[in-house]
Amino acid sequence: MISLKYYDVVKKDVFPLATSITGKGNKKFLRIIKKYFPKLKIFKISSGKQVFDWKIPPEWNIKTAYVLDKNNKKIINFKDHNLHIVGYSIPVNKILKKKELLKKLHSLKDQPNAIPYVTSYYTKNWGFCITHKQKKTIIKKYNNNDKFKVVIKSNHNYRGQLCFGEYLIPGKSKSEILISTYICHPSMANNELSGPIVSMSLIDYFKKNKQDKTLRFVFLPETIGSIAYLHKNIKLLKKNIIGGFNLSCIGDEKKYSCMLSKYENSLSDQSVLEAYKKLKIRFKKYSFLERGSDERQYNSPGIDLPISSIFRSKYGDYKEYHTSLDDFNLVTKKGITGGAKVAINAIKILSNKIIPKSTILCEPQLIKRNLYSGLSFKNNKKSVNFRKLLNFLQFADGTNDLNKISKSIRLSYKETYKVYKILIKNKLITV
Repeated sequence: MISLKYYDVVKKDVFPLATSITGKGNKKFLRIIKKYFPKLKIFKISSGKQVFDWKIPPEWNIKTAYVLDKNNKKIINFKDHNLHIVGYSIPVNKILKKKELLKKLHSLKDQPNAIPYVTSYYTKNWGFCITHKQKKTIIKKYNNNDKFKVVIKSNHNYRGQLCFGEYLIPGKSKSEILISTYICHPSMANNELSGPIVSMSLIDYFKKNKQDKTLRFVFLPETIGSIAYLHKNIKLLKKNIIGGFNLSCIGDEKKYSCMLSKYENSLSDQSVLEAYKKLKIRFKKYSFLERGSDERQYNSPGIDLPISSIFRSKYGDYKEYHTSLDDFNLVTKKGITGGAKVAINAIKILSNKIIPKSTILCEPQLIKRNLYSGLSFKNNKKSVNFRKLLNFLQFADGTNDLNKISKSIRLSYKETYKVYKILIKNKLITV
């Protein structure tokens, strides 16, 4: 049912890449996805371009970074682990005393064996990330007057690019479901790579199992990538997207969870909750107020795309988060399979929803359509149906499915469906 080959592909070919919000690592990641899905479209946005309130940053690439002690021994080496460098570090070539060096070393006291993930995307800075165990060794081993050579060979290309990928699976309907995941965090399996693994597996699955709604998959850098994507496609998305899901941290075996959209009552919200109920899976439901990934951008004021998030362990709520401990010991094939099943079911449920929208501005004239008597009098039997039709149309605004309309107008689903067919026949609604 669910292909797991992308687990091995991503583990082998992507996990070692020095990815960021821009750069060669991201471009290679997208090329790997395109290798398996040739119809993936890759888009490039130039550095410096204004996208809403943001600017695309310079493209960042790093060749090497290390710290030498007085004996020319590399005590920190970026090539040992991608997380050893603060993301977007500026070039450095200088001699520092121990006290100065320590100010530029980031570690976690409560996780002494973990390398933390630290970035400085929008301010010029630099630094190294090491385990707290390593830091304590440096403190004990070297004297205060000992000197260290710091080298960071990086480049900030102001004529560079930010890249993202898009893959469409056409459905019977022009209405679309958005499935979004990100490609920027280096060498972290759950927080970063589980989403793309699941998304690639979903593309495989839905290519063979076409849905009523068109499926739009996007692979992009978190935050600035989704902002750039929205800036480029906002009119199309607002016209066609009925809902969708942000996939992140979806590959561990610890628990299941989700985050609802802004008003916590969207079709996406309903679908993911129904999916968990159908699969009989216990899960934790997070409020939108606890957001931290691209659901922020999709639900932001003026954008208002009702996108929910599907997780196993939510970002920030597992100890390995944003550290080197977030590896493929944490993310397993079993974990990926479980996360993918939830996503598949949520997408199917959302795709199968009938979501009517009125074709008439204001209240329609029903007499000319022979849906109401031209004579108005007390106890007119036609007024009963008239009321049902107008009640249905009141809630046919493109945000409610038949189930929700049925509950709102206090009719059985069977009766509601009969009203729906009458309105469709008379071209008073569209789906």
